[in-house]
Amino acid sequence: QVQLVESGGGLVQAGGSLRLSCAASGRTFDLYTMAWFRQAPGREREFVAGISWRGTDTYYADSVTGRFTISRDNGKNTVYLQMNSLKPEDTTVYYCAARRNLQVPATSYEYPYWGQGTQVTVSS
Repeated sequence: QVQLVESGGGLVQAGGSLRLSCAASGRTFDLYTMAWFRQAPGREREFVAGISWRGTDTYYADSVTGRFTISRDNGKNTVYLQMNSLKPEDTTVYYCAARRNLQVPATSYEYPYWGQGTQVTVSS
């Protein structure tokens, strides 16, 4: 079991940056694949970025490639999402997710552990 707590959301102008953090409980964080998803009202949860347990492999949605960077610090049990060049369409709730498996899928149902979400709002 792992518990996830996101932080770092907020209001930023278009073109600005935010860094989201996801702190995980437990002693085996380094065995978990981690990912960030986002979900707008009335829409399905969308994959944003994922990272392997060692941090050597990263994956991104086309919509954020080149703007967002996912990273992790296994010593701090934390995964990050650096978001640059933010756009108004990035506005939504962002969720951290975890699974104990080597693969990094882009489908939300394959992640059993979720944080509570953090709101990101980008003004135009």
